[in-house]
Amino acid sequence: MNDLAPLLTPEGRALLDEVRDTDPAHELAVATRLRREHPAELVSAALGQARLRQRAVAKFGAEDARRMFFTPNGVEQSTRASVATYRAECLRALGVRSVADLCCGIGGDAIAFARAGIRVLAVDRSPLTCEAARANADALGLAGLIEVREADVTEVDTAGYDAVFVDPARRSSKRGRIFDPEAYSPPLSWAVSAALGAPLGLLKIAPGIPHEAIPAEATAEWVSDGGDVKEAMLWFGQDVTPGARRATLLPAVAGIYVTPKTMRPDPGVRAVGRYLYEPDGAVIRAHLVAEVAEEVEGGLIDPTIAYVTADEAHRTPYATAYEITDRLPFNVKKLKALLRERRVGVLTVKKRGSAVEPEELRRKVLPKPHGPESVTVFLTRVAGAPTMLLGHPVR
Repeated sequence: MNDLAPLLTPEGRALLDEVRDTDPAHELAVATRLRREHPAELVSAALGQARLRQRAVAKFGAEDARRMFFTPNGVEQSTRASVATYRAECLRALGVRSVADLCCGIGGDAIAFARAGIRVLAVDRSPLTCEAARANADALGLAGLIEVREADVTEVDTAGYDAVFVDPARRSSKRGRIFDPEAYSPPLSWAVSAALGAPLGLLKIAPGIPHEAIPAEATAEWVSDGGDVKEAMLWFGQDVTPGARRATLLPAVAGIYVTPKTMRPDPGVRAVGRYLYEPDGAVIRAHLVAEVAEEVEGGLIDPTIAYVTADEAHRTPYATAYEITDRLPFNVKKLKALLRERRVGVLTVKKRGSAVEPEELRRKVLPKPHGPESVTVFLTRVAGAPTMLLGHPVR
């Protein structure tokens, strides 16, 4: 069904409530029963929406997800609520009272902006997506702050808004994920122009964007949530420091911020010490490993690998610390024998700078648990040589 309208009727809403907790394994039986009293297309649409809502819980939380309306792309591409809330609070703190949300999708960011008290113009060219955004604003009691407009974002006048936020499409139905920023829809160059034309401009981009593709006028920020990198943002405006970089870690909202004048040189390489630090992905993407190395008084194990080693244990929100017990040249047989000797039953495999797949190695060296012990093995390079480092997280 390419129209949400039937689901917004009293019959559709009642059906959505009835199928909300349907187990996908029981869908056929549920559909057969419901089609005796409801149109087949409406039943299919309700069950499809129930599946999308169940998937959306991870991003939006159960309370919102069960009331919202989704499209398959909307669930896949919408911003996680925790990240959208962080962004909205940043805008509110900067005094933003109105924002043009271009390429708004199903309205995930618009919802966060509105909850922060910001008036929103939400624009998208997809009729179905706009229908979902309107339904979501209404379902969450935010329709008074969110105006949804179906239009080509490149033709929308954003004059009069305190900020412009652009979230270009980075996926194609034919090609999948898009890596070339100029192949975004709209292209990054257009989005940058739109951002530069506003008092405050903010662009959401893929976290893997090459640093050389970042406009010189922008402050670039990478955001992780629970240790997983979720997105990157480019900030533009008179209060933005060109060339600055930030790594933000949620949910604690810890962050590292450097300007071109305060950026540290790459840390030196040193011998593997007692502790290994695995920087958060946002720190690595932002090229701020040097800041972590200085904080823990450490250095790199290899000039091309973002693992930091030190002799002392330091608590830092920007990296996970491990106490290293063994350092071995890469050798599957030796590792398997060592795990058997240590009675290891739980093996965590991490890699950086290694072509070996963690799951493949785990199957080879630990086909069945040998005992109650646990260990983490790092497949990496030390001074250019393939190496295995074994250790345990520092509690």
